[in-house]
Amino acid sequence: MALVAFVYAGWIWLQENPQHNPWTPLDLRQEKGWATSAKLELAREDMDTCRGVLTRSDIAFTALDPSGEGECRREDRLTLPDYPLTPATPQMTCPVAIGLELWTKDLKPLATDILGSPIARIEQLGTYSCRRMYSADTGNWSEHATGNAIDIAAFVLEDGRRISVLGDWDDEGEQGQFLHAARKAACESFGTVLSPDYNAAHADHFHLDQGRPAVMGACR
Repeated sequence: MALVAFVYAGWIWLQENPQHNPWTPLDLRQEKGWATSAKLELAREDMDTCRGVLTRSDIAFTALDPSGEGECRREDRLTLPDYPLTPATPQMTCPVAIGLELWTKDLKPLATDILGSPIARIEQLGTYSCRRMYSADTGNWSEHATGNAIDIAAFVLEDGRRISVLGDWDDEGEQGQFLHAARKAACESFGTVLSPDYNAAHADHFHLDQGRPAVMGACR
């Protein structure tokens, strides 16, 4: 009887804490839990599952038809019309959209706590570019080739300040503190995060992509 009571109590607890329940569909409005990483991996591997997460989480998106050929074929294309990216809302994969949503949830309190102002806009340098890594003639294809990555250059606050990766990464005050905290937060939502600490090619932006699970990714 004690075992039955224990199992029942555990089942009740999981129902009350869906973020820890591996059998509860992922909803990005919930806090992160023990089962979140596994659910994110399932969404990363299947486009329909991923888009189901966006719908369930009440995140507006516009699905686009497949496009491109060869290594740059994009089966998964969508835009986030309500997301505060500038310029325009770029085309991206569903896993990138989920990563942005999770990252933004972490960025909001960071900006308020560190900088004293909410974020109004996030400046991006693009998602899709049919090329190999570092635009080389040979070698591995970039995650940008399928729109499975996004480059972030700066954050514009509601009070008008602009915090840029190029200008403020080495700042010893609150601007630099925020950017380093933003990089760290991104590593929990994206498979690969590259910053100015990685190499000179990333001196002016964060590269965020979903080419691998966050638990196996790179955070530099």
